[in-house]
Amino acid sequence: MNVRSGFRPAQVAPVSVTELAEHLDAEGYPAQRVGPEDAHVTGIAMDSRKVIDGDLYVGVSGAQHHGADYARVAAASGARAVLTDARGAARLAADGVGLPAIVVTDVRGALGAASSRIYRSDDAAQLYGVTGTNGKTTTTYFMRALLDKTQHTGLIGTIEIRAKERVVPSEFTTPEAPELHALLMSMQQDGISAVAMEVSSHSISYRRIAGLRYHVAGFTNLTQDHLDLHGSMQEYFETKAALFDPQRCDTAVITLNATDEPEHWGEKMARHAAEQGTETITLDLGPVAARACEGEADWTLTELTPHGLGHRFTLRHHDGTEVRSSVGLPGEFNVANAALAALMVLHGSPRQEWGPLLDALAVEPGPFDNAVPGRMEVVSKRPAGIVDFAHNADGLAQALKSVRGDGRTILVFGATGERDVSKRPIMGAVAARGADVIIVTDDDPHHEDPAPIRQQVRAGAIEVQQELTAIGERHIEVLEIAPRAEAIEAAVAMADADDVILVAGRGHETIQDVAGDPVPLDDRVELRRALSHHGWITTPPASTTTGPDDGILNKS
Repeated sequence: MNVRSGFRPAQVAPVSVTELAEHLDAEGYPAQRVGPEDAHVTGIAMDSRKVIDGDLYVGVSGAQHHGADYARVAAASGARAVLTDARGAARLAADGVGLPAIVVTDVRGALGAASSRIYRSDDAAQLYGVTGTNGKTTTTYFMRALLDKTQHTGLIGTIEIRAKERVVPSEFTTPEAPELHALLMSMQQDGISAVAMEVSSHSISYRRIAGLRYHVAGFTNLTQDHLDLHGSMQEYFETKAALFDPQRCDTAVITLNATDEPEHWGEKMARHAAEQGTETITLDLGPVAARACEGEADWTLTELTPHGLGHRFTLRHHDGTEVRSSVGLPGEFNVANAALAALMVLHGSPRQEWGPLLDALAVEPGPFDNAVPGRMEVVSKRPAGIVDFAHNADGLAQALKSVRGDGRTILVFGATGERDVSKRPIMGAVAARGADVIIVTDDDPHHEDPAPIRQQVRAGAIEVQQELTAIGERHIEVLEIAPRAEAIEAAVAMADADDVILVAGRGHETIQDVAGDPVPLDDRVELRRALSHHGWITTPPASTTTGPDDGILNKS
């Protein structure tokens, strides 16, 4: 099941091509109507294979092909018109495609505005969007759980798209603009009034969120990732910062001090949002912060105490208002995710309406006690077997810090192929500083040879291993085992009851991409199988969503 078949709106009022062209003109995308007589459209699609009767087909220029080359296929499936550029219009004419067309210079920019007009998503549910390097998925799950206490809430993110009882696995962290706008209209027709959504840097760069406006947008943190796309940390920051401009969101909730980077990205993000004129709420993480906060924040996390696998905590506003809650997932970084989720939901409502939300936050078990698939998911307790999505240096460091116990920490992880090469030895070094046994294996190699990827990761771990050995600080073991299932089996085989086995990097994913071939692989299944084989007791699975297209494109 894909997004369009799972969440296409039941009814869409037709929009004429002429009216759509006028709308794009008004939105700043000068549009020319060409071709035969006017037509009406009731949907929009970028993929000719997903076109259904009544759609506007979008022909975008690609690296190797132009989408207009497939307009005949789209027309045969029922497309009524085409949105494209001048090159695309020339190809339509050359191919004799007898459909009216709207010609614009910036097709990707106009795509969001066209989708918004066709699906009337301005009238859809309130959007709560979260961006940042790490923590987006958990924060959206937490938000949805809290929002559900007072209204029906949808979810759009890395793991799944969820609207009441309808659930489909995600293909991307953030779907393309036509799917997003269709989703929002479909959710609105289902009676959903709020949507918690992950917003990746890719979705901002590729303008998948064009035409959307967020009621509240939140920022978790910024650490090195996706430099293959952005080129530098400054460009990465600027991409994320675009979400907090006033034309994109009403209220920004910014975590100030999640990292100890010298650039202080949280403070920079808060300044950017405020200078742009966006209402800005700031969060000082207090006892779980990477460093002290510069100046006074609107809210400060205080009174952190262990509670089961998680923590109880208090949020205190500078006017004296206090919010009490708890989180059931391991790791102080999940306290930060819960705190951000709580403040985003609270600041999405007037203060006089906070009562039911405050009650829901204070009760135990509360909205932040439920497990998130593949996010610090506990598979066993003795030895502790944990699966997490940590796939960059900061996420890995945080995960290792959170699982440290009385026994050894045995880490199984790798690095993704065809992604930021520079982070591979850095991740190896992080692993060596936080684990006792490091088993370097394969993540998603994609079309890259997996052996050199493992060697680059292992080199970073070996360098730290040699440093630690030289000063006599502690002994660590660095192994290289592939394929991944064998690495997980080896980790369990060497574990004692007091040890922690952390399998990191893939989390909820169920398909491994090896040279373009989809290989079934679920870390949770493999870890549970190995533990049972060696006689250990496992916990029930947390995930409710798996599927054949789940996971191989989600590190974005």
